[in-house]
Amino acid sequence: MALVKAGVVVLDCAEPEKLAEFYKGLLEAEEIDRTANRVEIRSDDGTRLAFRRDVNATPPSWPRPENSLQAHLDFLVDDLDEVERRVVGLGGRPLETKGAPGPHEERGYADPAGHSFTLRLAPSAAPKQG
Repeated sequence: MALVKAGVVVLDCAEPEKLAEFYKGLLEAEEIDRTANRVEIRSDDGTRLAFRRDVNATPPSWPRPENSLQAHLDFLVDDLDEVERRVVGLGGRPLETKGAPGPHEERGYADPAGHSFTLRLAPSAAPKQG
């Protein structure tokens, strides 16, 4: 029997309630726990995120080279343009990543608190032709 029941990614931020609303809208998730300093959500596919209050939280500065990227989230999507519209509509913003190599099958964004995340095209399940 596993000792650890589940893992949760926790993002520190000044306003966990507002950040939870952003990710609930993006992931079509539901709130499963709330305390005075923490909000946790879960999507239908089981993705769990929590947002913890830190009144001194400052957003990461990625992609600026003077600060290293410590962690970010990746989300697989079927339509980059459609999900980008949702991200921006919920208060997120695109991150400029000039000179990114390869085809634009992924795009970087920041949530309203400044945490970076990537939308990546989900691999096609269709068999290859030819």
